[in-house]
Amino acid sequence: MHILQNISLKSYNTFGIDVNAKYFVSVSNIDELTDILSRKEYTQKLILGGGSNMLLTKDFDGLVIHINFKGIDIVSENEDIVYVKANAGENWHEFVVWCIKNNFGGIENLSLIPGNVGTAPIQNIGAYGVELQDVFDSCEAISVKDMQMKTFSKKACNFGYRNSVFKQEAKGDFIITSVIFKLTKHSHKLHINYGSISSELEAMKIDNPSIKDVSNAVIAIRERKLPNPKVIGNSGSFFKNPIISKNHFNQLYQNFNDIPSYPVNDEEVKVPAGWLIEKAGFKGKRFGDYGVHKNQALVLVNYGNAKGEDILNLAKLLQRTVKRLFDISIEAEVNIL
Repeated sequence: MHILQNISLKSYNTFGIDVNAKYFVSVSNIDELTDILSRKEYTQKLILGGGSNMLLTKDFDGLVIHINFKGIDIVSENEDIVYVKANAGENWHEFVVWCIKNNFGGIENLSLIPGNVGTAPIQNIGAYGVELQDVFDSCEAISVKDMQMKTFSKKACNFGYRNSVFKQEAKGDFIITSVIFKLTKHSHKLHINYGSISSELEAMKIDNPSIKDVSNAVIAIRERKLPNPKVIGNSGSFFKNPIISKNHFNQLYQNFNDIPSYPVNDEEVKVPAGWLIEKAGFKGKRFGDYGVHKNQALVLVNYGNAKGEDILNLAKLLQRTVKRLFDISIEAEVNIL
């Protein structure tokens, strides 16, 4: 374990924002993490996983701790269910691929989501009708204050839409070190009716899809709609899809009869933030080195050497415009630092 100084974080965040960390260390096990957390000389600490859900707007005048725990193990299994433990530093998509190769079902719809396993529960990542909470059993996390390990059950995580206890009352208090997933071994319950998965499978001439087929369909859709962070800097979906009352939706429908919605409960619906941004005229709009992606208005992009502050100002412009046009507040899904 080596502590480095004045390190660029450009390669550690998917937006590709070039800011510096005064100190930087990568830890690969619990002992190293406990050691570095206990050092009092570093008063400011920032935990960094895959760097996929953050927008860095300035240099960090403290210690960045990169969580690099590796390893995937089967904890227990029976004829129908398998419990798989993945350490926090595992790349999320590579973990999905590993599960599919072993015919473990449940997370195939979450293929190609950027980031690492350890940050997935924080955000309760989701896509195409599936959320992490659907396959989550428990996670282990270490307390930043006293370095004690704690196990969080699904109930304790208090999952919500792109939300969890780790983004609310326990924000900044724990570092997730591993996650246990409850997956199926056969008779997989496929979710293919959300978005365009069914039509993608039809185009692939697949009538009886496997979990690998569903994963391939999701990958194909995402690759068409979303830019590869290795090519164009981005963090995936920048905003959450807002939830509004049915009354509000009905009022909007009078002027925008093409507005899509998804039922949440008897009184509320979810409206795609990407549709709102596109309707406001920002889809594909470029401002020098940054802008809104041409295929998906929910994605803000860094075309080259944009500053985090540039992208943040664009996000604020989108929020103001959507609020003015639709009286809807769209909330950032990414963490802004």
